[in-house]
Amino acid sequence: MTLRIKIWGCRGSIACPQTSHMRYGGNTTSLEVDAGDEKILLDCGTGIRNLGQELLRSGLKSCNILLTHTHWDHINGFPFFAPAFEPDRTFNIMAGHLFDRGGIKSVFQAQMDNPMFPVPLEAMRAKLNFEDFAAGDSFKLGNGGGATIRTTPLNHPNEATGYRIDYNGKSVCLITDTEHIPGEPDQNILGLIEGADLVFYDSTYTEEEFPHRVGWGHSTWVEGVKLCRAANVKRMGIFHHDPDHDDAFMDRLAEDAANEWDGAFVVREQMDFSLD
Repeated sequence: MTLRIKIWGCRGSIACPQTSHMRYGGNTTSLEVDAGDEKILLDCGTGIRNLGQELLRSGLKSCNILLTHTHWDHINGFPFFAPAFEPDRTFNIMAGHLFDRGGIKSVFQAQMDNPMFPVPLEAMRAKLNFEDFAAGDSFKLGNGGGATIRTTPLNHPNEATGYRIDYNGKSVCLITDTEHIPGEPDQNILGLIEGADLVFYDSTYTEEEFPHRVGWGHSTWVEGVKLCRAANVKRMGIFHHDPDHDDAFMDRLAEDAANEWDGAFVVREQMDFSLD
């Protein structure tokens, strides 16, 4: 009855496989969530390649994939997601920002179409079910039992969706990619994360960097702490690390954040959480 979360990618914008980024990881957004017997994948960044290899070894036959949005760093791992090439597997792929703009399937097809990629989406022999919803919707997955999914629209170019997964009295939220307006707490986010056990929050920029990146669609760990404390969140994971922030930078940031609030920590690739 445990809600389990594993991080396969927590970097933002572009993968950075460098020795200076080893401790916190260079793969872009990919999370694995187990809600009892139900498996949910969040985003298809480069981290989903390694996750896919793990799923092959586990023999998993089906799961749900929920997408925050479809900028490159959140989908460009999918063409290398090995289980999707296996005919005996099923993946339900869902997004909340494209229901009135062509749908999620069209984006995945375009990503793997000439001249962008040599292998078309149709080469994936698994059963791929694409479903669009409107950010703000709530729903259950699969047979309607187990986890409840709540969503909200986020402030990001081309739109994005925030997720909350509730299971067995525990909850985890993924709030990325989003840009805050200084002095105006995002009511959509506050409503979604209220009382959550764990929130992963877009902390791409520092307070010093943010004024030079307005309009780029990202936030800061300071704003995340403000939101999480206001919403009575138990813990906040600093997430979607800027590729220019190496391990030494992230070490300093982790110390600053912990001094500000003991509920804040910096997310590292391969972290594993159990909420029970």
